Amino acid sequence: MDPEILAQFLVFTIAMCFSPGPNNILCAAHGSQHGFKETLPLISGMAIGWSALGIFVGGATVFIERNQSFFDMLTYLGAVYIAYLGYQVFKSSPMVDDEQRSTKLGPITGIILQVVNGKAWIHFLVLMTQFGLLFGSGFGAKVLLVGLNLVFGLPAVMTWAGFGTQLRKLFTTTKSATTMNRGMGMSLIAVAIWIVI
Repeated sequence: MDPEILAQFLVFTIAMCFSPGPNNILCAAHGSQHGFKETLPLISGMAIGWSALGIFVGGATVFIERNQSFFDMLTYLGAVYIAYLGYQVFKSSPMVDDEQRSTKLGPITGIILQVVNGKAWIHFLVLMTQFGLLFGSGFGAKVLLVGLNLVFGLPAVMTWAGFGTQLRKLFTTTKSATTMNRGMGMSLIAVAIWIVI
């Protein structure tokens, strides 16, 4: 293993995992509405979907590179889905406990989001094409690479969920909580626009 390539891999992975993107913004928005503990099921779905996507890309990098139109279609579908989630957060108002229970996002949303998450696809495509041989040339080496990514990805989404939970404590009035929902929703919509551009 080349220490220089490992250092580049770590810089790339940490930057991609902790920078704003669909997973992080959605975790912050969900955490601000429902709290950290109630965001964990969403995060578990993200972890499953993220890992499955990484393993898929590791095995199908050549196919994806040769079928750019397929990847472009997923990118646009992902942007639409992320914009939809942003709109739902934007138009939501502060809720009472019964309403909160009915609008919590769970593991299925976390899994589906990865399929249409343009940032995740780009992340794994770059990862596999630039660092795919870091641990060897076999498929098991690519799985190890995905597992190491999860080591950084989970703390990233948990940090953003914790950030959202802290925001919830600051925005305690109905007006301020509504303003926060608008800001979080617009952030997700901005991510969708960024993905398309």
